[in-house]
Amino acid sequence: MDQRVLAAEFQPEVTYCNTASQGLLPTRTAAALTTATSDMAAGRIDHAAYYAAADAARAAFARIAGTTPDRVAAGSAVSTHTGLVAASLPSGAEVLAPEGDFSSVVNPFTVRDDVTLRTVPLAELPEAVADSTALVALSAVQSADGRVADLPAVRAAARAHGARVLLDATQAAGWFPVEADDYDYVVCNAYKWLLCPRGASFLVVSAQAQQEGALLPLHAGWVAGASPWDDCYGPIARLAPDARAYTESIAFLPYLGAVPSLALVEELGGPEVIGAHDRALAARFRAGVAELPGGYEPVPGDSAIVAVPGLGHAVEKLAAAGVALAARDGNLRASFHLHNTEADVERLLDLLAG
Repeated sequence: MDQRVLAAEFQPEVTYCNTASQGLLPTRTAAALTTATSDMAAGRIDHAAYYAAADAARAAFARIAGTTPDRVAAGSAVSTHTGLVAASLPSGAEVLAPEGDFSSVVNPFTVRDDVTLRTVPLAELPEAVADSTALVALSAVQSADGRVADLPAVRAAARAHGARVLLDATQAAGWFPVEADDYDYVVCNAYKWLLCPRGASFLVVSAQAQQEGALLPLHAGWVAGASPWDDCYGPIARLAPDARAYTESIAFLPYLGAVPSLALVEELGGPEVIGAHDRALAARFRAGVAELPGGYEPVPGDSAIVAVPGLGHAVEKLAAAGVALAARDGNLRASFHLHNTEADVERLLDLLAG
């Protein structure tokens, strides 16, 4: 990766190892937001340009996530996208999910009393898919501890039993290659590893699911129309013929910021290049933690997220020393992204040792 670009885009005032909670905004993104808010305050408002930015963000996300823009809808939150999938399931459907997955991935299914949510340990997910399973819903990378799901096995099991798959790529897209065309639905909040302002999220719907009408366009406001500027009063005559039919009315600022952020991810080589950098730093931290006094054992794996059970109490001490991490489910959770360096890892290890 181009170190000059990284130096120009990121100047954190703390040792920031917390992208799994929220990504740093690049300098270019902060500048775009400053310009946009100034223009809005001055009356220089261009709605057509704002919606064009949303389309550009959809196209960039499609490239990063291994799909095409006709499969991508814009929105504001993973829970809203998942709620749309939940609302579209037939009565009596069974949803299978990993135990302890992020609430936004599973909770929308629990509010329907005619849908059954069944959970099993993540490692047992492929074997747990049954003929009764209508949908498998899971995160590609677990938020609590960074474990990476066996996605090929999950897909194969789902296909063998005629089930659809909903994948949450929020903790993956940006560092972990996701081929969205391999799934029926992909949901992704872009304010973490994709470095976008919070409020930009994406829903990917397979061509088959679109053709079969598996997803109800319940959020279909005027922007979901085939010709929204010409058909925005009364019932919409015709919805968009692709995934834009599932688009929500977006918040402008998050998408104006998403365009430069996603451009940076692509400019720096995309998930493959960025992921190699992130995983190398995580591996060094994982190895260093195992050598610390106290016998701490980080969750094994090859993830950009490192969880250390029993060490969550150290977060406040680290914060006081200017290091930003998170405590999740009793774990100390460190997450490393493109702005991090080996020096960040060594400082973190030194503080934990001392």
